[in-house]
Order: sequence, then structure tokens, then C-alpha cells
Amino acid sequence: MHKTRPILIIIALNNLLMALGFRLWQSIFNNFAVEELGVQAGQIGMIQAIREFPGLMGFLVGILALFLVEMRIAGFSVALMGAGIFLTAAARDLTGLVAATLVMSVGFHFFYSSNASAVLLAVGRDEAPKVLGRLNSLGALASVIGTLFILGTLDAWGYRALFRIAGAVVAIGGLVLLPFGRQPARAKRNRRRTPLRRRYWLYYALQFLMGSRRHIFTTFAVFLLVQEYRVTPQIITLMFLINGLIGTYFHQAFGKVVARFGERRVLTVNFMILVLVFAGYVVIPILDVLKTPNFQMPGVSVGGWVLFPAFPATPGLLILLGLFVSDHILFGFAIALQSYFQKIALGPEEITPNISLGQTINHIAAVAVPVVGGVVWETLGAQYTFLIGVIIALLSLALTRRIETPRPALVESPSLGR
Repeated sequence: MHKTRPILIIIALNNLLMALGFRLWQSIFNNFAVEELGVQAGQIGMIQAIREFPGLMGFLVGILALFLVEMRIAGFSVALMGAGIFLTAAARDLTGLVAATLVMSVGFHFFYSSNASAVLLAVGRDEAPKVLGRLNSLGALASVIGTLFILGTLDAWGYRALFRIAGAVVAIGGLVLLPFGRQPARAKRNRRRTPLRRRYWLYYALQFLMGSRRHIFTTFAVFLLVQEYRVTPQIITLMFLINGLIGTYFHQAFGKVVARFGERRVLTVNFMILVLVFAGYVVIPILDVLKTPNFQMPGVSVGGWVLFPAFPATPGLLILLGLFVSDHILFGFAIALQSYFQKIALGPEEITPNISLGQTINHIAAVAVPVVGGVVWETLGAQYTFLIGVIIALLSLALTRRIETPRPALVESPSLGR
């Protein structure tokens, strides 16, 4: 591990910059778009759809890896994301906002697969889950810092100043770290297409289901809380802050759990809990017994500074908020899928192309699921949208039981279609 420590420090700093920048952008983007530029709901939906498009192009990281090591790709991605955040402050109309969002998103999505690949190439099979868990904990801590920074400076500085400062810090930081992005070893490259193999079909399938599950919850859980329970932006921010505080510890612990008990057991427990989480969102809103009594939750303040105002609640709402936090904690178990692929990969040269392809497969679901879920919501009702989530979790659970982690094969298996 001591030989890879310098590169892991650079990876950690890149992750810190990325998490700080994205948390700030994510937290204030919608308010900035509406209040400063007068963007309408339909236009916000279009911008978010465009934001996901670079995720579909994630396989291009495998092509870039023919010319640059993964650490350099990650460093350039951090700088590009910072540039996109900085450009957001200069947007004066919808076109400028879309352009800045696209630049930010390319950096964000290309960082994801290049960074994960760099970790898997730098550390051994036993250490990978622990390292990935520590990086997720660092990201959660950075999100907490970013949230507190927004709460402390937004009123005084305004949206554009925050975008400029955050964008400049992230972009300059990424460029400063770029010369140090030297990997201890470089995987052999060949100028072939991404090796789409039968051997990896389970990884591909679980990536698709992970993307489906992620967007069922991130798109519609918040929408349900806002539409049905009138949850305020301050309370949603509080939930994300709680997620970050809990994740700071638990994500690191998850890495150790995966290393000790293995991907199959960990993902099995993950999806069993996820079935219950989605089932809760199906059942709790329709149970009359949980709609009363109404009571007031106390606010949070420091001196004369009100962080979060008091808000009315019911037992059902509090349970749903608890499930919201639980679901975000479960996202930390996604590291098990990455470490699983490291164990079944035929060689180091196949890690980056297939990790980046997995991101593309994940984002196919990211584009399709919100549309399908929205149609189901409008035609049948909210509970049926979350029922789809239950089905996705059950399918994921069934596939997880097929996970095996054999020793790396000595002979290359045939590609799909061959």
C-alpha cells in the first residue's frame, strides 16, 4: 500500500474537489435558474435531461485511456467541471445555462469512471473496497462542508459569486494536481473496441438495474415529499446534510464490510433492505392511520440565525423521511459492484473500458426510467411508480444471488456475438 500512497493522496484530493463543487452546484442550481433567469419547469426538465447525456457517452473514457492514463483523465475532468461551474455564473439566458451545464456534466461524468478505474488499477482486490469506501466517506464529508458553506455565505454573496468562487477553486485545484497524476503502472492498451463479454453480463445487468433504482428514488421520492407532504427546500437540505454526516462514517465502514463479507452477501442485504424502502413508499402514503396526529417539529437555530424552521409533520412523513435517508445510505454499497468487476476482469486492460461502459449502461436507465415512471405516476398513481422500484429491487436481489468471484481467468473468454 505504501507504494501507492502518493497516487491515492492525489485521488483523494481530486475526489474532495469534485464533491465540493458538485454539492454546491446541485444545491443552488435550480434556485439560480428560476430566480435569476426565470427558467420554467419544462425548461428545467430539458436542462436536466441534457445534463445526463454525457453519462451516456461514458464509454468514451475507454477510448481516451488509449492516449492518457486514467489519473490524467480524472484530473482534466475535475478542471472541466470547475470551468462549467464558473461559466454558470456568466449565464444570462437559457442557451448560456445549457452550455455551462453541459461542460460541467462532461467533467462530472468522465471523472466518475476514470477515477474508479484509477483506484482499481492502483490497489489490489482485497484493498479496493476499503479504498473506495474511504473515498465515498471523503465525498460525504465534502458535501457536508459544501452545504454548510452555502448556508453561511449565500445571503451575503449571492448565487453568481458562489458559482465563480467554487468553479475557480475546483478548476485551479484540478490543474494544480494534474502534473502529479502519475499511475504506478499503466495497463496495456490496444486499439480495439470495448470488449463486451458474456463473462461480464451480470455486471452489465446490475449496472442497468442500479441506474433504474437510483432514478426511481432520486426523481420521485423528493417529488412525493414536496407534492403530497409540502416539504420545504430547507427540510430537503436538512435531509441531504444528515445523509452527508451519516455517510462520512458509514461509507468507510461499508468498504470494510465488503472486503470482509464479499460482494454477494453485501449486495444481497442491500437489495433486501431496498425492497422494504420502496415498499414503504408504496404503502405509507395510503395508510390513514399514519396521517394523524399532526404535530410541530422544532426548528434548528444558532443564536439569532435560523438554520431550519419548525415544520408540521405526521408519523407517515417522519417514516418517509427516515426511508429517504436510508436509501441514500444504501447508495454507498455501489462500491461492491465495482470491486466485483475488478475480481472478474480478465486483465487490467479491461477495467477502464468496461467501467466506463457500465456508466453508459447505467445512464440508459437514467434517461428512460424518469419518463416511464412519470407516465405511470400520471396514469395509475404514485404508488405504482414506487411499485416498479420494488420490482427492480427484487430483480437485483435475484441476480445478486448469481454473483461469484472466481480467480482471474488465464485464457480470454469469447466476446458477445463471437
